[in-house]
Amino acid sequence: MQTVRMVDLQHSDSIVVACSGETLYDMVSDVTRMGEWSPVCKACWWDDGDGPRVGAWFTGRNETPDKTWETRSEIVVADRGREFAFVVGGSYVRWGYSFRAVEGGTEITESWEFLPDCAALFEKRFGADAQAQTADRAEAARTGIPATLAAIKRIAESD
Repeated sequence: MQTVRMVDLQHSDSIVVACSGETLYDMVSDVTRMGEWSPVCKACWWDDGDGPRVGAWFTGRNETPDKTWETRSEIVVADRGREFAFVVGGSYVRWGYSFRAVEGGTEITESWEFLPDCAALFEKRFGADAQAQTADRAEAARTGIPATLAAIKRIAESD
């Protein structure tokens, strides 16, 4: 069985995009566009017709070759041009995007953190297989984040 260390429960990566932080923020905070760049999340929609503000909720449909599932997420940071973040299930997994002006444009950093409530949920749901399931999610983040950032860059720079 694969073991998971605490450091494996967070991951981030960055890329420089030739546009402003506000433009990038507007892209990623429009969760209805998430399917354009995410390798797993294929569609999102705002719950109750909401929008990118702290406390708003949205639903996302995720797909892998093995399964399709939906999650609800709460916006926890909505600071235009600086940071946009949401937490799946309100307390399980935090995804965030931060923006920093650099020479040549904006450095966008995507981050993922597997939170303690999710670890407890996995222990309950998967029992002895919880660590392997957690490791699978961590690996998906490690491979998915660079793919997502590359797609965001391609789309932003072609607009």
